[in-house]
Amino acid sequence: QVQLVESGGGSVQSGGSLRLSCATSGDTYSGPCLGWFRQAPGKEREGVTAIDSAGSTSYADSVKGRFTITQDNDKNTVYLHMNSLKVEDAGMYYCAAAPLKCGSDWKQRDFYTSWGHGTQVTVSS
Repeated sequence: QVQLVESGGGSVQSGGSLRLSCATSGDTYSGPCLGWFRQAPGKEREGVTAIDSAGSTSYADSVKGRFTITQDNDKNTVYLHMNSLKVEDAGMYYCAAAPLKCGSDWKQRDFYTSWGHGTQVTVSS
């Protein structure tokens, strides 16, 4: 089992930037696929991006060109760099780990076996 702790959320104006962090610990071998999800009030949790142990990345269409996922293996940390933030990007952001390569299932919540508690992102117009 891998433990995940998110940080870096906050309040920004539209057009601003934030960097979220997801620190991993425990059985990190269990997480060759690490993903970021977000959930706005009243909406389903949706996949934003994912990265696997080889550094291959996937992005939701809504964030392509604005968000970047990176990983620092020495620090066991995955980052979500968010630029040109929009009001619709607001929500609780969660880090998740899956014991398989990301593949085409990376957007599916059931694909992931470990979740963090989330960090809140607020974007004002």
